[in-house]
Amino acid sequence: MADPQAAVITQLRNIQGRTGQTIDGLLAAVRATGLAKHGERRSWLMEQFKLGYGDANTVASFLDKPLPDLSGDAPAALPAVHEGDPLDAIYAGAKAHLRPLHDTVMRAIAGLGPCELAPKKTYISLRRKKQFAMLGPATKDLLELGLNAKSLPPHPRLKAMPPGGMCPYAVRLGSAGEVDEALVGWLRAAYDAAG
Repeated sequence: MADPQAAVITQLRNIQGRTGQTIDGLLAAVRATGLAKHGERRSWLMEQFKLGYGDANTVASFLDKPLPDLSGDAPAALPAVHEGDPLDAIYAGAKAHLRPLHDTVMRAIAGLGPCELAPKKTYISLRRKKQFAMLGPATKDLLELGLNAKSLPPHPRLKAMPPGGMCPYAVRLGSAGEVDEALVGWLRAAYDAAG
């Protein structure tokens, strides 16, 4: 089972990397505003530092709590790889060999700009103002990238999903070579539409 504390540490590190501010610095900035309500603090962080709802909510929740140790040299754009990393649970056992492909897709996503990474039990959710993609193992040999975009041009690799789901499109990936210009274009469309 994924360690929730590890997920929070990863999220806080990612926030530092995207904003160029320490969490202590963000908290000091919020305190300086004099805002008393959690929702007001969250909204201020979203407006001033362009944080997503979840990231701003997490930062605001630490105003009256001690911060976990955020030291380490994990890259800001990718979730930290350490014991208890939620991605370790997702890419365990027969799916472990898919982790490098996951990291290749995440590097392409990092090139689009800042986003919030929210690991779930079997996949990672990627958000701006709203979710724009989901990434996780589909089978022991393939990743599935869900894309939340209103309309993408037909393509043999792009599968339209049934209406009402989180992502109207999905792409199955089996090799780093499939993280190509077409895939990055679909990701860009979903990323731009999310906020």
